[in-house]
Order: sequence, then structure tokens, then C-alpha cells
Amino acid sequence: PPCPTGPLVLQVPAWPLLEGDTVTLRCRRWKDSSVSSVQFYRGDEEVRKPLSGTELSLSPLQLHHSGRYHCR
Repeated sequence: PPCPTGPLVLQVPAWPLLEGDTVTLRCRRWKDSSVSSVQFYRGDEEVRKPLSGTELSLSPLQLHHSGRYHCR
């Protein structure tokens, strides 16, 4: 059965990103239920710790940052 507080959603910018940009990935619960901390992954690999528990900043954006991200 689904989690009663809803699934996690990774929020990313809707515009194209270029090398050198700053991008912040945000992990939220569906319907804005509160989340205190999450872990971010690129593919199956854990990435560095989030900034505020629910955000990950990639700055300056570089080619090696590309990939599929998710949070849990």
C-alpha cells in the first residue's frame, strides 16, 4: 500500500541548465506534507549530504553532475 503521507517528489528546474549554473534540487512530499531529511542519489550512488536536509545544491554545475537523480 502507498505511504499514508505520500511519495517523495524531486523538484528540478524546468529550464535548460548550462555548465557553470547553480541548481538546487528539492525533495518534497507529495501534497506538501513535511519532510525533515532525505538522501539524494544519482543513479544508485549516494551523493553528498543535502544542504538543509531536503535540498541539494550543485554549483558550479559541471558535466560530471549529469545523470538521473532521485531522493528517499
